[in-house]
Amino acid sequence: MLNKAECQETAKRFLEELDSLTNHRSLASSARSSTLPDGYAVQDAFHDLLIGRGHSISGWKVALTSTAMQEFCGVTHPLAGAVFDNDVHEAPARVDLSQHLHMGVECEIAVFVNKDLTLDIGPHTRESISKAVERCSPAFELIEDRNADYSNLNTFDLVSENAWNAGVVIGVGPAEWKAIDLKNGSTKLEVNGELVGEGKTGDALGHPLDAVAWLANHLNERDTHVKAGQFVMTGSSVITYFPNASDHLVFSVDGCELLTVECV
Repeated sequence: MLNKAECQETAKRFLEELDSLTNHRSLASSARSSTLPDGYAVQDAFHDLLIGRGHSISGWKVALTSTAMQEFCGVTHPLAGAVFDNDVHEAPARVDLSQHLHMGVECEIAVFVNKDLTLDIGPHTRESISKAVERCSPAFELIEDRNADYSNLNTFDLVSENAWNAGVVIGVGPAEWKAIDLKNGSTKLEVNGELVGEGKTGDALGHPLDAVAWLANHLNERDTHVKAGQFVMTGSSVITYFPNASDHLVFSVDGCELLTVECV
């Protein structure tokens, strides 16, 4: 197991490479230990660095919740990461690709909660989470893979690098969130008027609220929790799309307003 100083040093290296838009290099290749718990310990140290810069956690992400995304990245289970306040954008939004090295876009449902999902009210399930939901919205997650070699990915890198979150764009959901079919609702991504991917809302672990429950239980096991007012990005129902400058992206979810992003 990595000690605290090793976690801090690894997290510092990762942040420096993010800041300088350096091509991806495996953190695992230079770590003394690279287990999944090590990865989350490094992620915690990375979060501490961003909090030290004055940022705060606004939400969380559950990565790789669909079979398509797990196969795409070569893993068999979900992963977790945090979303920071400076990376949260309301739709419609413009994304400057020059601020990223190799940015991808994922199509998700963001679930906002109105109470703390603490250990004492767990274990959390789809049913218990439904009592804590404030709203559900279509959302784009922006990821930064820094030109990673997808044939050589490992869970230590994915986790320690905060599951590659580079921001979110939050759309508008219905006034009553239960109006959305969160299991069989149609999801589509169109780019410049052409369909490039589609799925259904339930592609995220069978149901987005199951993804929230997984995340809540996972954080409880790590002595923390989703807080009231935070949101959970519940996983992509469409395979990651890597946009070009001038692309116009439209994400549609049955029961929601269209979510649009312009890339420049």
